[in-house]
Amino acid sequence: MWNLAQTYTYTTTSSSSGGSGVLLFLYLLLIVVYVVANWKIFEKAGQAGWKSLIPIYNFVIMLRIVGMSGWYALLLLVPLVNIVFAVIVLYKMAVAFGYGVGMTILELLFGIGSLIIGFGSAKYLGPDGHGKKPATT
Repeated sequence: MWNLAQTYTYTTTSSSSGGSGVLLFLYLLLIVVYVVANWKIFEKAGQAGWKSLIPIYNFVIMLRIVGMSGWYALLLLVPLVNIVFAVIVLYKMAVAFGYGVGMTILELLFGIGSLIIGFGSAKYLGPDGHGKKPATT
């Protein structure tokens, strides 16, 4: 008699678990690269790099970098509004470093924009993107 359970059983080989180990390593490496990129972005904007490591506080500092009050971080708690607001902040971050909508799109595509800003030659131009205005602490 045909047994459905036997048809869909399989054994795990060492090669499949090794593949997941490689993926985990690559994922952790990618996280480290993004942490370093955000650290460098904060330093370019005149902030201490360690501030990029603290959840929620890093977004408050990012808002200050783009010239907005830290209280706007509360908008992240509102569903759907948080998505629109995050895109606005990404655009303002791109402008603060002398870029425009294209960099915002790159930021939305897997965060490539933060890698370009952090590791590239971008200079912080202030919240309006026109001149050097250090972010307040």
